[in-house]
Amino acid sequence: MNDEVVKTQETAATEVVAEVNPAPAEKRAGGFNREGREGGRDGHDRRPGGKRPFNKNKRHDEDDGLIKKTVSINRVTKVVKGGRTMRFSALVVVGDGKGKVGVGMGKAGEVPQAIEKATQQAKRSMSEISLLGSTIPHEIIGKFGKGHVLLLPAEAGTGVIAGGPVRSVLEACGVKDIRTKSYGSNNPINCVKATYEGLKSLRTAQQIAALRGKAVDEL
Repeated sequence: MNDEVVKTQETAATEVVAEVNPAPAEKRAGGFNREGREGGRDGHDRRPGGKRPFNKNKRHDEDDGLIKKTVSINRVTKVVKGGRTMRFSALVVVGDGKGKVGVGMGKAGEVPQAIEKATQQAKRSMSEISLLGSTIPHEIIGKFGKGHVLLLPAEAGTGVIAGGPVRSVLEACGVKDIRTKSYGSNNPINCVKATYEGLKSLRTAQQIAALRGKAVDEL
């Protein structure tokens, strides 16, 4: 009688311990999570569509044959009542290398979005530039704000003699031989837009003759 009572108590104690510390399930150890779904090691989910690493070099725009140059990226901060709001501003030049070029600026909370906005604005502002072969038809001074850029035609083989911001506009436009000189403000925005305004003001001899109603020989 006493032996049966002792065995019964031992059996009950074993069942209590088993309930408190259950043995690990084979499925969980083999790669299932708590809800019973298949997962990786330690029961973590490995479902499709999870977090993937961001590829900063991925191009989101279509390959349309245009030359896209990011001239500058600035961080701008706006002070508001609740604190400071930080955004990014991008300056982009777009051209086809055959006499068309545009300039655009875009602002966004992230750099890729700012570049995309600037690129789309530059595409919308593309203008036809009057070129003479690989250079420009005549010298001209482009102005924007306090920035002045002198553009001088050059012989074939000279190359593009210009600074960084000015060079970006000329290369995107398709100018291969030119001399330039910047005056006043050296801000990239002023330099780029002064160059852009100067290029838009170029006229060939045929265009000037047509505007004046004369022949080219009469000019």
